[in-house]
Amino acid sequence: MKKTNEEWNIVEVLSHSRHDWMNKLQLLKGNITLKKYDRVQQIIEEIVIESQNESKLCNLKMLSFASMLMTFNWHRHQYALEYEVLGTAVDLSELDQTAADWCGQFFQVLDDAADRCAENHMSITIETEANQRQARFFFDFNGIITDKALLLNWLKANEQSGVEVKHYELTPNELTVAVELA
Repeated sequence: MKKTNEEWNIVEVLSHSRHDWMNKLQLLKGNITLKKYDRVQQIIEEIVIESQNESKLCNLKMLSFASMLMTFNWHRHQYALEYEVLGTAVDLSELDQTAADWCGQFFQVLDDAADRCAENHMSITIETEANQRQARFFFDFNGIITDKALLLNWLKANEQSGVEVKHYELTPNELTVAVELA
């Protein structure tokens, strides 16, 4: 059964987080044992960047949206997700539920449209500007899309109040979507 973000308790969150950290430590330990110090440095840099992006995401004050992104890879999906936040930290709490709802639906449609046997990946870039209560979201999916029609129909039908799909492009192996929330 798939849990919503509100159903996670503190013990489950800490358990998943500890598991993630143990995986990272095992990677570091293994590469140190193999004397692959360049790879160790690279892993450390990846951990720092990931932590910085988590911090920036939390500073946007979009609790439901941040929770969804930060726990996404703990659930079973047809693709792995990563994100980065560019720009200044602004309070986007007013956009939280809109972003969480729209992205939650989009992620589900993408799960249904992606090849279940492929190594699929979604990268999200969130851009903010100082003193503006709006954000731009750029979604870049790489992998195999088996149901292009499902995605196209959903994108065409799912502009809603506060969400404007600025651009999208879809091929069998890539999907890019630019969305503005205001």
